[in-house]
Order: sequence, then structure tokens, then C-alpha cells
Amino acid sequence: MSTPTLFVEVHILQSLPPSNVNRDDSGTPKQAVYGGARRARVSSQAWKRATRTEYARHVPAADRATRTKRIATLLTSRLARPAAEGGTGLTDEQAGRLAAALLEPLGVTKSAKKEDQSAYLLFFGKKQLDALVQLLDGRAAEFAALSDDDLKNEVKKLSVVQTLSTGHPAEVALFGRMVADLPALNVDAAVQVAHALSTHAVRTEFDYYTAVDDENTDDHGAGMIGTVEFNSSTLYRYAVLGVHQLRDNLTDTEETRSTAVRFIDAFARSMPTGHQNSFAHRTLPHLVLLTVRTDQPVNLVSAYEEPVTGITGLASESVVRLADELKSVGETWGNKPLRTLATYTSEGDKITEVFGSSLAFPALLDSVDALVEEWLTRGEITPAETPEAGTR
Repeated sequence: MSTPTLFVEVHILQSLPPSNVNRDDSGTPKQAVYGGARRARVSSQAWKRATRTEYARHVPAADRATRTKRIATLLTSRLARPAAEGGTGLTDEQAGRLAAALLEPLGVTKSAKKEDQSAYLLFFGKKQLDALVQLLDGRAAEFAALSDDDLKNEVKKLSVVQTLSTGHPAEVALFGRMVADLPALNVDAAVQVAHALSTHAVRTEFDYYTAVDDENTDDHGAGMIGTVEFNSSTLYRYAVLGVHQLRDNLTDTEETRSTAVRFIDAFARSMPTGHQNSFAHRTLPHLVLLTVRTDQPVNLVSAYEEPVTGITGLASESVVRLADELKSVGETWGNKPLRTLATYTSEGDKITEVFGSSLAFPALLDSVDALVEEWLTRGEITPAETPEAGTR
């Protein structure tokens, strides 16, 4: 018997003004050819980073995760704190030596270029560092007094790998972790994020700018001259959350439910920050569409294989295209979503028929909360029967 699965898909249509939110190595806004037309593109990595940053803003600092090459420095700092503050009271030198020994079972070796950094980035929770300190069980001074060989042997008796393999913070549970040299530390991601693509063809433009030297009274020339590339676009964004995988990663149903809702909130509100001071491109979506499935996820980017031309507006036409695609895929493949929830600003009978009535975004999150709770409790979702739930 197969393990029950629950996928909550997030489809977003969002318009960006002139901006360069995600650039390549030459400073050009990232692009891709799709359907024979050049599209604006924002990489999945950029939007995952933005989502994780937005998510962390609403999480207590102690419960957050970090991805860094400086785990040795952070652990040394933890160990060197006074015992009253959760540390061991060791000197910085002793703490650094003990931290290196604790991290050795993880294969965390020093970078060839920078002594204070490891050779690779490691994604972990702040509380997991505290758990490493607690493994010492008040014996930090005893460990610090050991010879290198004896210290190595004593550390082998501690469950260092197990400590970093459990108790994952929500961010690690959502986005996963891959450590090639130590598969025991791997965490399967509960979230997959697609590259955002414009629903239409785009053309890169150039902003020629000058900066004035305020103290220059000798001539009228510019203090600096430069150019920055940009485009504007209506983007289709897609992510899918495997609630079953999230539950397995967190091992707590209440935390699974709250994390699922907070992820959707963060993904909808997030924005990559490339050239943000120059373009102030902070916008909110025209449409947030959630489709709930138990069979398989379906990215609906095929709605835009033929580029939108924008005769009546790129955003409005893109919403209609998405409604058509969702309906067509459901009828053709026979796998209509169990539930459809949406927040949108567009109007039209077709949109309401396919997506259901528009919900205020807080109400949409409440609905997701109830759906996830139902699945976690009962192991299934009751199929909707009303137009408001998007079944017509």
C-alpha cells in the first residue's frame, strides 16, 4: 500500500516594473527562451532565498536556520560563552580546538583559501548548535584537557551526526539539505520551486545614469556615469509543497501545519532584492492560486508556451490563460485538483468558474490551515462540492 501524499501547489501571477531582480555574471537580467520567445527569468535559487528570508522574519532568532561556511566559528562562540548563558566557559583557544573535534565527524574541513571557513556551505538550525554543546554534558573542561588523539576518540562516542540529523528547523525541513560527503545528513526537501518566467516576450533595456559630485563647483560634468540593464514583466511563479515530506522532516503535526501556512505566506510575499534600491520593485501578486492534489503536482507554465501579447493587458490575459489551462489539464488528464483556492483582483465569469470566488489572502491562508489539519488528522481531503471551492 502506497504512502498517502498531499501536494499544495502555489501558482502566482505577478507583475514587476522596470527592474533587475536576478542578474547573470555580466549584469544582464536572467532570461530563457520558452515557446520560441525570449522571456524574463528569475532563478528558483533566487526566489527560494527570498522566501527563506521572508519566512525567517517571523521566526524567533533562536529557531532560525543558517547556511554558512562559518559553522566552526559559530560553534566556537557557543562553547566560549559563560555557563550561565548556555556555554561552557572555555577560552577561545580551547573552544576552537573542541569545536574542530566535534565537527570532524561531519567531514567539515577548513577552506583552502580561508582558515576561518569550511570547505562547503552547511545548512543547519541554530538550536542544533546548542544541542551539540549539550552533548558534552558538562564535561567541556575535561574534553579540552585531553590530547588530540584522546579527544578524537572521546568525540567518536558522541552522537554528533545524529544531533544534526534530527530536530530540523522549519527552513531546513522545507528546502532540504544535501551533503555529498555525508549522506546521513541529507534532508529531502518538502518544497520544489520552479524558475519564474514571464508570460510574454521581453526585451532588455538600458538605463543610462549619471551621478553628480556635490562638492564639484569647477565644472558641470558628471562625477560618475554608468548603465544598468533592466526589463519589466508579468511573471508566472510556481512552487509545490509536499505536506507528507514536511511532516516526515519535522515529525510534529502541529508544526507541520503551521509551517505549511507560513511557507505559502512567505512565498507569496517574498521578492528577490537585486538592484532593489535602484528600482523599488516591491509588488504583490495579481493572483495567488492554490491547487490541492493527492496524486501528482502539475506545473501550469504550459499556459504560456504561446506568449501573451497583451492586447487587453498582460496581467489580465495571463490570468485568463491560467484558468483555461487548469480547466483543460483537468479535463484532458482527468486529474482535477481536490480543492482550488484563490486570491485575485481580476473579473470574469470564467475565472470565478475555474478558480472559485476570490478570497482575501488571510482567509485563503486560514483555508489552507484547515485543509492541512484535515489531512494530517484523517489522512485524506474531502473533495469540494461547491463552486467557491473551484470544482465547477
